[in-house]
Amino acid sequence: MRTPAVTKYKTGPQSKRIEAVKPIRTPKVIEVAPPPEVAPQVLQVQLITISDEEAGQRIDNFLLRICKGVPKSHIYRVLRSGEVRVNKGRIDQLYRLIEGDIVRVPPIRIAERAEKTAPGAEFKILLEDNQMLVIDKPAGVAVHGGSGVSYGVIEQLRASRPDAKFLELVHRLDRDTSGVLLLAKKRSALTNLHEQMRDGDTDKRYLVLVHGDWKNARQHVKLPLHKYTAADGERRVRVQEGGQASHTIFSLIRRYGDFALLEAELKTGRTHQIRVHLAASGFAIAGDDKYGDFSLNRALQKADGERVAFKRMFLHAYQITFAHPETGKAVTLKAPLPPECERFLKSLPQTSAAAELAQDD
Repeated sequence: MRTPAVTKYKTGPQSKRIEAVKPIRTPKVIEVAPPPEVAPQVLQVQLITISDEEAGQRIDNFLLRICKGVPKSHIYRVLRSGEVRVNKGRIDQLYRLIEGDIVRVPPIRIAERAEKTAPGAEFKILLEDNQMLVIDKPAGVAVHGGSGVSYGVIEQLRASRPDAKFLELVHRLDRDTSGVLLLAKKRSALTNLHEQMRDGDTDKRYLVLVHGDWKNARQHVKLPLHKYTAADGERRVRVQEGGQASHTIFSLIRRYGDFALLEAELKTGRTHQIRVHLAASGFAIAGDDKYGDFSLNRALQKADGERVAFKRMFLHAYQITFAHPETGKAVTLKAPLPPECERFLKSLPQTSAAAELAQDD
């Protein structure tokens, strides 16, 4: 907006112009301060001494845990810049903390509304003590945030337990897989359970419903698996020579018409292992939207005669056996089939059980 120029004159016969006032321009707005409720926060410098329970974890994971609400990109930026120090020295993001380390965490500016805060939530608990927490995860809930998911089980549990000093996933389940999920409440428990899984000392079993004429009462599948990223950015796995060695044992429980209920015993724990091993063997998991039969899935989502509609993947982690990280005693935990899976099975024709098949043979 411009203010018109004003020209002044002397009065009288000898009058002449003596001054011209230049136009006055309204200044542009450079910055508008945000309202108080969304104003950014600034964390103060922190000096944190690493305890025995915090020792062993990588510095980037440690910072992500204690700097809640700070984007990952910001955490890695301050690590690369050298602003984070351990014992007054620079470290990289792969550094593993040692008991007694003194970590300098620099002031980190947080835009309060930059990220959604995970709502606190509790899940059905199968076991909880001072070492670990074991829950029955429902289908449709991711175990952690990322890949388009704002938050998952771990973020929700941390939000509901703000006083918990340590809470980490021991292993993962796919978003659409339900069942037993282990979390550690101490670093020592996490390390112990990871060692058991790496050494093959844990026993994880799933219930899975496949479509097709399953023949064998017990079948070993050993196919190498290779992880890759599809054109749409999705993480996928395929059978490929030179991939990771993978081994699943499938046992027939019961046939239901054109379907078969199997127990899957994992001898290795690769990403999407059960799903890819079954798909590569010619058997689609009911409701599997990545490796399954898409026309079958669409049909299952609608009720048909006595068969009820089914709108999830039929893969359930129903049992796990491990040595308790504190006592060393064997622990076996089970999660019953979710109600929607039970209802679906009851709506299918029950052809024969595995025991009946064995007698026929």
